[in-house]
Amino acid sequence: MTLSAPKRRKWLLPNRGFLSGASERLLEILDSEASEVLLQAGDILFDQGDDGDALYAIVSGAVEFSTLSSAGRKLSLDIMRAGAVFGEIALFDPGPRTATATALEPSRLRRLRNRDVLSQLAAHPDLAGDLLRLAGQRMRWMNTQLSEQVFLPMPVRLARKLLYLTPDGGDGRLSLSQTELAEFVGATREAVSKTLSQWKRSDVIDIGRGSLTILDRKALMLLADPDIG
Repeated sequence: MTLSAPKRRKWLLPNRGFLSGASERLLEILDSEASEVLLQAGDILFDQGDDGDALYAIVSGAVEFSTLSSAGRKLSLDIMRAGAVFGEIALFDPGPRTATATALEPSRLRRLRNRDVLSQLAAHPDLAGDLLRLAGQRMRWMNTQLSEQVFLPMPVRLARKLLYLTPDGGDGRLSLSQTELAEFVGATREAVSKTLSQWKRSDVIDIGRGSLTILDRKALMLLADPDIG
């Protein structure tokens, strides 16, 4: 008996993030409406305050999200890489972007506009239930993130953020200042600096000027999960 090879997906939208749990049919239909966006390092996809009407999925590359403080200083909020999905709120409620999205390296994205999703919903009304379910899952995820920010100790939040920002299999290097890291985890620079210095003495990380490198990822994973041990 000859087994046939698994059917290879022909679409590029990932089943991660907001699209996690989406049916194969939903992904295929949405991808048929998506267009490709190519960015070079430094290109701005959209600015904070721009009208937003589309979801984006990163096929390759990396995108940084930032905002401006009341003093006009840039605050880095997040860095997303291949497989990440962002801008999903615009599928349901187009409105001003809350952050600026900038390519950190040559990047390839898929863009799905609100009007095209509405067109598909009109043609396939059964998809509305699928999209509402995905929206509910995303809201629960956001509530979890908020709870972590409020209740988890700062070192745990910092360890999780470092793991998130340095993909497994990479060189472990992160080009962010301690001030930027403090902004990421909602802590003071002094508290973050003290924690990083402790981890450096334990050979978990190495600290450079405006950067750090993860030396022991397994140890950092233990620090990120207080229930292990």
